[in-house]
Amino acid sequence: MIELYYWATPNGHKITMFLEEAGLEYRIHPVDIGAGDQFQPEFLAFSPNNRIPAIIDTAPADGGEPITVFESGAILLYLAEKTGHFLPADVRGRKTVTEWLFWQMGGLGPMAGQNHHFGLYAPEKLPYAINRYVNETNRLYGVLDRQLQGRDFITGQHYSIADMACYPWVVPWQRQQQNIEDFPDLSRWLHAIEQRPATRRAYARGEPYSRRASSTEEGRKILFGQTAKGPAV
Repeated sequence: MIELYYWATPNGHKITMFLEEAGLEYRIHPVDIGAGDQFQPEFLAFSPNNRIPAIIDTAPADGGEPITVFESGAILLYLAEKTGHFLPADVRGRKTVTEWLFWQMGGLGPMAGQNHHFGLYAPEKLPYAINRYVNETNRLYGVLDRQLQGRDFITGQHYSIADMACYPWVVPWQRQQQNIEDFPDLSRWLHAIEQRPATRRAYARGEPYSRRASSTEEGRKILFGQTAKGPAV
């Protein structure tokens, strides 16, 4: 059993996509990030960065005590290694999938996240910041579009954790002020993954937890006012 600590964000969707594809048994523990659940001591005990998602694997491969994992990219790698799915066994294939997983973690996710913040949530609309992150998101879409030319999936003909990592961050392309039709191979890939039954099941599982955490002033303070001392009050 995988105990999944989750909210319906792009990073949360990555993990339900994997779990649904792999057919692993899992249980969702909602962590309402707009209410500050991520600061509860019991959650911080195994997710010290106070971010979702995080998992507890109650039946690890070594047969030992339950294993906790935080950070969505690390969780995807852990689950891929546990199941032997969606991560090539050969050194070159594994290298390529890992490159694109890290590309998402270090580039697409953070840049699109800042795009969302300054374009949608910031109380003061700063044209420089908005343009900076809209343009960088556009550049990254172009990188991914070129990579997908002649490929069904990001690293070739096989679906992998690289695709699961990137997909939820391209779904909100309109919120990111992009035109998906400018990127024909990216658009084709996005549609293909959307049609996968496991993707549909994963997003359906998230529906009860899809209330936008930044929809209230209190939620915005919790999400965007954090310091080393915790959320703003």
